[in-house]
Amino acid sequence: MPFSLPNQCPLQPVQLPWVTEAGCQLAMLRLDQLHPQVSGNKWFKLQPYIEQMQREGKRGLISLGGPHSNHLHALAGAAALGGFSVVALMRGPAQDTPTVNDLQQQGVTLHWLTREAYRQRQHAAFVAQWQQQYPDYVWVPEGGDGVLGQQGAGQIMPLLEASLAALDWAGCDALFTAVGTGTTWLGMQAQSKTPVWGLLAVPRHYLAATLRAEPQLVDAHRQGFGRVDDELLSFVNAFQCATGIPLDPVYTGKALMALRQMLRAGKFARGSRLVFIHTGGLQGTRATPNWPRLDEVAA
Repeated sequence: MPFSLPNQCPLQPVQLPWVTEAGCQLAMLRLDQLHPQVSGNKWFKLQPYIEQMQREGKRGLISLGGPHSNHLHALAGAAALGGFSVVALMRGPAQDTPTVNDLQQQGVTLHWLTREAYRQRQHAAFVAQWQQQYPDYVWVPEGGDGVLGQQGAGQIMPLLEASLAALDWAGCDALFTAVGTGTTWLGMQAQSKTPVWGLLAVPRHYLAATLRAEPQLVDAHRQGFGRVDDELLSFVNAFQCATGIPLDPVYTGKALMALRQMLRAGKFARGSRLVFIHTGGLQGTRATPNWPRLDEVAA
C-alpha cells in the first residue's frame, strides 16, 4: 500500500471570544488536511481493515453507507491509492449525488438496498449473505466501526501527542471529537490519559446500547442527524470567517456548537487547554446547498 499513517498533523490554535471568555485555550487537530479524499478520522479507521485485506491476500473491501457517506467516499479514495477494489452496499432508494458520482467514477461496485433491507445490516445473516457473494473481500462495518476501526482510531493519540510540541504545550486537559458510530471516541479513549468527550451527531438511540448512558457523550445533534437550522448556519459562517477552518453540517459544525455551550456553562476550569479533533467529512457539504463554504473545501 503506497501510504501509511501520518506522523504529524497541523494543530491550529482557535482564538474566539467564547473561548477567551471561558478563560481557556483551544486548538484544533486538522485531520481534515491529511489527504484530499481519505481525510479526517477515516484514514485511521480504514487502515487496519486494509492491512487485514493485504495479510489475507484478498481482492478488496466491502462496506456500506448512504448516498452522502463520508466513509464510502474515503474508502473509494483509499482504494484508488492502494490499487484494490471496493463493493458498496448503498441505503436506497437510488440517488444521483456528488458522492455517488465520485464512487462510480472511481470504479466502486454499487448495490442499492431498500431501507428495509438496509436495516438488517447489523445482523449476522445479512453480513454472511454478502460475504458469501463476495468471498474475496474483507467486510468493513458501517462507518469503519468494529474492533479494528477502534484500534485504528486509537492511533490518533500518538499523532496528537507529537503535534502538541508545535504549540509548546506539554499536554492538554480535555479532548473533543464528533461522534457517529462511536468508533473514534472509543479508540481515542482507550489510548488516552486525558478525558475524551464525544459530541453526539446522532440521537442516542442510534448508538449501541452499551454507549447510550456514557457520561462523556454529550448531545449535539440539534433535533436529528443531518438536520441543519439557521442558528447552525450562522455559527459556522462566523467560525469559518474568523478562523479560516471549514466545517461540515453533520459532524464538526454541530460538535463545535456543543463545545461552545459547554464552555459557556463553565464546564472546564479557567486555564484549561482543550483540543478539538477535526474529523473531516467536508465532501458532505455538497449535500447542503446553502452551507457556507471556504475556498479550501475540497469538492
